Amino acid sequence: MNKEKFSVIEVANAVDIQVIATDTTTVGEIVSVAGFESATIVVVAGTLTDGAYAVLVEEGDNSALSDASAVVDADLIGTEAGAGLALADDNKTTKLGYIGTSAYIRVSIVSTATSTGGTLGAIIIKGDPTIAPLNTQKV
Repeated sequence: MNKEKFSVIEVANAVDIQVIATDTTTVGEIVSVAGFESATIVVVAGTLTDGAYAVLVEEGDNSALSDASAVVDADLIGTEAGAGLALADDNKTTKLGYIGTSAYIRVSIVSTATSTGGTLGAIIIKGDPTIAPLNTQKV
């Protein structure tokens, strides 16, 4: 293997890894994607004992996302439904690409039919920076 992505990506926490045991919307962190041409959302599941977990991606240009709106399907690679997880998805990951033009995005996990729930989280891999290389190892 002689190719690397270290200098052309940046990783950000999107949704803290946590147990989600109620029917709720677990709202993630607002992540700046300014200066990048793409972003990949990676949803990670641990043990899921019940429930369904849908992924919601919002975007906007205000740093507090006071202008947040759902990302249109044309700005996603894959679907939010396809990135969701359910009982049979223990220890699996899903991914969803974002190619919109907003400065900020936020990922939320919407849980339904939960009583004991499951452990989930998400990260965002920002790619194709307008200025490279990126040499920061911890952000």
